[in-house]
Amino acid sequence: MKTVTKIPHTRLDLAKFAYSTSRINRSAIRTLLQGDWKPRSGDLILARIVELDQKNKLELTNGRRSRLFLGDEVVLCYGNRYATDQFEAVVPHSLEVCSLVSSGGIAAKMMSFHDNARMPTSIEPIALLGDKDGQVLNLSQFSLPQLKTDKPRPYTIAVVGTAMNSGKTKSVANLIRGMTRSGLKVGTAKITGTGVGKDVWHMSDAGAKEALDFTHAGLPSTYMAPTEEILRVFNTLISKLSSSGVDVVVLEIADGIYQNETSRLLQSDTLKDQVDSVIFSASDPMGAVAGVRWLIENSLPVTAVCGSLTRSPMALRETRSATGFPVLDQEGLTSTNWKYLLENQINQVDSEKKYSISLDRLDAIMAMPVNLAS
Repeated sequence: MKTVTKIPHTRLDLAKFAYSTSRINRSAIRTLLQGDWKPRSGDLILARIVELDQKNKLELTNGRRSRLFLGDEVVLCYGNRYATDQFEAVVPHSLEVCSLVSSGGIAAKMMSFHDNARMPTSIEPIALLGDKDGQVLNLSQFSLPQLKTDKPRPYTIAVVGTAMNSGKTKSVANLIRGMTRSGLKVGTAKITGTGVGKDVWHMSDAGAKEALDFTHAGLPSTYMAPTEEILRVFNTLISKLSSSGVDVVVLEIADGIYQNETSRLLQSDTLKDQVDSVIFSASDPMGAVAGVRWLIENSLPVTAVCGSLTRSPMALRETRSATGFPVLDQEGLTSTNWKYLLENQINQVDSEKKYSISLDRLDAIMAMPVNLAS
């Protein structure tokens, strides 16, 4: 049996709203939907914390990590989770007890987990959250629109990797840091993954003029999302960044190139038409070699290697020798070393392809000194 009741806003005022709900207009929440409802990815849920474990903090909409207590009421989104060194989880078929599978506020049912993973915090769903008419509220209703602009598109770099924790986010942040200190206006977006704000905040802290992720395009997670939805997210975020007047866009694509949604996105004509340079992040030379080969075989414009392997001078040398590509460590990403990638790429493109950054401006930036101590 399904029931719909009004929710007093005093109750919502006491609840903790997770990062995944950042786009939600709270005034739209008017009803509690209880009973035989079947959740969907993106549906809003009011839940109670019933057992604390690994995820004992919740990232709020303002980025602060709030400590959780037993009995806390929280507002989350249902979503799927794919994390090879943690666990796999999916949206349950009913309002049953499930887990907080992301500190950014994703509710899901555990399916499998890594041997070393600690179990996540357990939550008891109280109700789905609905509008004044008793219709379930979903994150997709609050998505950014896909914009049209006549401006030349920004030069676009994508950072992809072997797997999660290969150093992608740190590399993206260092790249943004180097570019902004050189005078470029940089926009950035995380295209795939599971809703959590720490990566977006990291990119913003590095100097990005605007930092977005897939939650801004209406998805709490991209795992198990149809290809057309992934491409919609990609186009929505690219159009928003392009219209914001940035010179360069730096994208992070989560997980590894063999992960299903990541692989489909990378092989799409949509991405190939929009991305000018791919930098591959790896944790070891063998992974770097395999990744570079895969990118070349799929006609993607790989230009350099980065990632956690660069922490070892020996691994860095092996990778450079084995791949034949430049290998950029933290200093290389934050200094002027990345500039020749843009210069070479922009010089080689079709004369009809126009970017928001001109060769004249790039030449001027290339001549500017970079103070690494700043």
